[in-house]
Amino acid sequence: MKTIVKLFACACAFALALVLAGCSSSGSASSSAASASASASAASASASAESASAAAASTLEDGTYEAVFSTDSSMFHVNEADEGKGVLTVENGKMTIHVRLASKKIVNVYAGLAKDAETDAANVIQPTTDTVTYSDGDTKEVYGFDIPVPALDEEFDVAILGEKGTWYDHKVSVSNPVAIEKSE
Repeated sequence: MKTIVKLFACACAFALALVLAGCSSSGSASSSAASASASASAASASASAESASAAAASTLEDGTYEAVFSTDSSMFHVNEADEGKGVLTVENGKMTIHVRLASKKIVNVYAGLAKDAETDAANVIQPTTDTVTYSDGDTKEVYGFDIPVPALDEEFDVAILGEKGTWYDHKVSVSNPVAIEKSE
């Protein structure tokens, strides 16, 4: 991630130098050309940064990471004790994130669309019962789920089944993995 930031900063500095060089020269044609060149350089740097980010996401080493789990719903989200994060496990190039929810009201999860969950019972994700500890010391049992992650930093479909028996579609994403240090 630091490499991407440095790359983007260098590209911005280069673009600024081009713009400033264009401002000091006479004639608006060269100024416009410098601005166009700066815009093209900035766009190229942005595309390079996105490409580098995608490449980094696909090359995570096997291991355990803390990662941000974002959803499009205020009802389906990570427990507040986990501050929006779950535990991402990478094994043989496949990623799964374990997220602990706010309660036991979401009883199943499906990696895909609700319409498919209804006919693909074999791939419905069953909950684990997890205990969370809040900052004030209180504890609570909640459901957790191990959700397959097809790619980092990209939205994907997840359907949830509530206590009332209805499947709902949601968009989620996983980002910012940070390796969890192994204790010896």
